[in-house]
Amino acid sequence: MTLIRTLATLLLGLALASCTTTAAAPRPERQIFVVAANPLAVEAGLAVLRRGGSAADAAVAVQAMLSLVEPQSSGMGGGAFMTWFDGETGEVAVYDGREVAPAGASPAMFLGADGRPVPFGSAVVSGRATGVPGAVKLLAMVQGEHGKLPWNALFGDAVRTADEGFVITPRLGRFLTGSFPQLQAPDAQAYFAESDGTLLDTGDRLRNPAYAAFLRRLAAQGADALYTGETAQRIVARTTAEPLAGSMTLADLAAYQPIKREALCGRYRVYRVCLPPPPSSGVALLQLLAMLEHTDIDQRGPDDPQAWFLFAEASRLMYADRDRYIGDAAFVTVPVAGMLDPDYVAGRARLIGTSAGPAPTAGAPPGAIARAPDRTLEPAGTSHFIVGDGDGNVVSMTTTVESIFGTGRMVDGFFLNNQLTDFSFSPTDESGRPVANAVAPGKRPRSSMAPLVLIDAQGRFAGAFGSAGGNAILAFVAKSMVAAIDWGLPTQEALALPNLVARGAAFQGEVDKFAPAAIDGLAARGVALRPGQGEDSGVHAVMIRNGRFDGGYDPRREGRAIAEPAP
Repeated sequence: MTLIRTLATLLLGLALASCTTTAAAPRPERQIFVVAANPLAVEAGLAVLRRGGSAADAAVAVQAMLSLVEPQSSGMGGGAFMTWFDGETGEVAVYDGREVAPAGASPAMFLGADGRPVPFGSAVVSGRATGVPGAVKLLAMVQGEHGKLPWNALFGDAVRTADEGFVITPRLGRFLTGSFPQLQAPDAQAYFAESDGTLLDTGDRLRNPAYAAFLRRLAAQGADALYTGETAQRIVARTTAEPLAGSMTLADLAAYQPIKREALCGRYRVYRVCLPPPPSSGVALLQLLAMLEHTDIDQRGPDDPQAWFLFAEASRLMYADRDRYIGDAAFVTVPVAGMLDPDYVAGRARLIGTSAGPAPTAGAPPGAIARAPDRTLEPAGTSHFIVGDGDGNVVSMTTTVESIFGTGRMVDGFFLNNQLTDFSFSPTDESGRPVANAVAPGKRPRSSMAPLVLIDAQGRFAGAFGSAGGNAILAFVAKSMVAAIDWGLPTQEALALPNLVARGAAFQGEVDKFAPAAIDGLAARGVALRPGQGEDSGVHAVMIRNGRFDGGYDPRREGRAIAEPAP
């Protein structure tokens, strides 16, 4: 019996089930659309769709361009999760391209000689921070199943832009003036430096002939161009170099396989919500939405401090469970059914009082095994994009190299991820209890990425959401869904609302964007909002309203949301 069928038996209230729905009715208006964090990536995807390509084809083109123009966030050296909606059958599938720890990884790999975790700033630029990349093989798997154009026809725009160069945008330019340790890495310095040693800045033109050459080989050879041969050899050389050399081998790269999984689906209001199961945190987002359904947040609005208070308290309860229990389900027992059990969710929701108290502790969902508190740090990198083709297929994909510019180490014009720092550096607590998200060979680190699709009562595609932002992704996406679904805001307005990230004892967000009355009302309820997480979200979303596209891009980034009639 599959995971989802098992959950269906246990979770009747949430209607968890296999995400196969009835055959989708024809879309009233056939459209193609792309939503992504950079205009060049949007245009690359649309160009493929205009030639009759599928959403899978366009996703390859979008990622190839993002790796070039938004290298601080995602790339060919990283990993991804994709949720796929099939326009013909109404079925939803998840493709897991999360990086994996090499065979030589160990639970103590981020501990120093004194048994204490190494400094995070040292770990993120180390060779042992890099997991075996998964994004390229994920895209190859999806395009092989759902593509309409030849693989080698999907990279032209990215190759040309890498050869000719692109103008550094204000966002990339801002990161180039930051104090990130990755920018001190020799590879990053060599890539971004001018002849006098100063770093390029906003408005300068950046060329990447090494990346263009790699894409030409990728187009000709398929995914093997990264996982075998000269590129693989260079990845091994860079990751096994000091300081803190890693253990990746050519065998690790050749053995990597993405996983096609059944989507995890629940309900929010009138929609079925489908997203990735562990090691993604999709179950935590479903839990948060289920708790909010026990409140009257849908009867309130964006100017009501009580609405934000309810959101903050439900978020803290969700994060307490998520941080304690979620890991790679191939290695640890994740109480997915228990975290979504209607009685358990209702009990957690009853903990929301009239004033915020101390940080909530994790609950004891049915089927949970005692776990140690987790201290994983998750930097706010990543990107999200959405693609829809003329046949009604939709891609919702979150993609990342982890923190800004990954490890700062480069191969063939792209940055290598530092995804293994998404593991807990300490495998146990002081009492010896195991941490769910501890390192192990072949294990996928826990992820906050939660690309989702919405399906209406007729089995039709109704929307898609996803975001960048480290562990704040769950708060960013949930806020946007509440605003778009419960408060009825146009998608662009929903994404522009201020962010509030409540996790543990911290209440962080965009203080200057809230109305003074909302700040005062939150303070009266024990929520002292402070600047912090919230300023760098990257939510992209689509809602289908009355048969028409209503897309939005996060105004904190440089994206676009464009739809046009299908060719």
